[in-house]
Amino acid sequence: MSFLNPFFKGKKNVSSPCTLVSEKISIEALKELIPIRNFSNEKLLAFATNHSSEVFPAQTTLFKLGDETDSALYLLKGIITLSDDSGKSYEVDAGTAKAKFPLSSGSIHTTTAIAKTDVGILRVSQKIMAGKKIISAPLPELNIPDNLTENRLLQTFSQHYTSEELELPSLPDIALRLRKAMQQDIGIAEAVKIIQLDPVISAKLIEVANCALYVSAIPAKSCFAAVSRIGLNATRNLVIGLSINHIFKSNSPLIKKYLDKIWKQSLYISTLSYVLAAVTKQANPEEALLAGLICDIGAVPFLNFAANLPKDYYSESDIALVLPHVKGPIGYKILLEWGFSEEFINIPVFSEDWYQNSSEKLSLTDIVVLSRLHSKIGQADMSELPAITSIPAASKLKNFSLSPEHSLNLLHEAKQQINDALKTFHS
Repeated sequence: MSFLNPFFKGKKNVSSPCTLVSEKISIEALKELIPIRNFSNEKLLAFATNHSSEVFPAQTTLFKLGDETDSALYLLKGIITLSDDSGKSYEVDAGTAKAKFPLSSGSIHTTTAIAKTDVGILRVSQKIMAGKKIISAPLPELNIPDNLTENRLLQTFSQHYTSEELELPSLPDIALRLRKAMQQDIGIAEAVKIIQLDPVISAKLIEVANCALYVSAIPAKSCFAAVSRIGLNATRNLVIGLSINHIFKSNSPLIKKYLDKIWKQSLYISTLSYVLAAVTKQANPEEALLAGLICDIGAVPFLNFAANLPKDYYSESDIALVLPHVKGPIGYKILLEWGFSEEFINIPVFSEDWYQNSSEKLSLTDIVVLSRLHSKIGQADMSELPAITSIPAASKLKNFSLSPEHSLNLLHEAKQQINDALKTFHS
């Protein structure tokens, strides 16, 4: 078995020969794989020139749950069985939609993979997979794909954006006041005085303190009691989150429809982020909640820009095509201007990149990525999404694992918390 790569040393292999032979990787095959297909043609050509498939006979254990790795694996031929730590297993068949995604792409394998038939595997360094880098420029450029270079809406917006004429929303006054005051190490009483300047936010904060996220036998009946229960830092994050709702407004029926949908989705992601952070105990739940609320905030200025254009200037399909490519950089710019930390300002850029992997430890971006993938359960064609066990963020969880089965259980157990929080923030 001289063809066995050192990556597979120590793995169980049967003595029967493999009927497959190693083959060079074609550019056409690479263009079927996610996220490799997003690389430039030059990078794809260089990759194809230097890589060949690796072949293994049936019953080979390709990797085990808990094994460390520096590579992502794709299935090119054959069938593989993947099993998680609960004993649940599922098959991946080459040529199907699931085979477009890596079998595993984190630093630690979260499943065990056994070849059901003879298989052909493509092994890719995680350094290559990490195609996107953390943005360091103060003003991210818009990434315009080739198929949208002639799109009139995107062209007009791009000119407006690059000339720095885009109007950005301001951090709501009550959130700004509270954040500045807390830099002076104020107490609960002083914070409550500021919050009560906005009766709506004050009432909402009491409602949040009494929702399922903060279970207590004694209801909070005052703003002081609510802040005491939640804590000052958590209150600051919640006030920002509650006040952001006012930004998602428009007089245009079409734009309002988009903003309402995005806000509702952000609420769902934020509540899932809170639950994941609380369950895993690897992130601050209130910070995770705020991270989910701001993940798509960049959509607001773009949609408001579109609302001010003539109605016949663009179609609804134009908005759907352009929005995914502009909201990340705009969101980065908004949060940078609002004075958010680097961990927050990168979230709008990377929260839809399943394979982002900018830190060794679980980050807020990882939490939002996992929550966004969770949010699509039952709402999207799962064959078009990676298995949650296969993305880098899942491999960073400690003493807690996610799988299709665990994900459904988590959603079910947190249903009341999620519904209460959605109702509180959305009303």
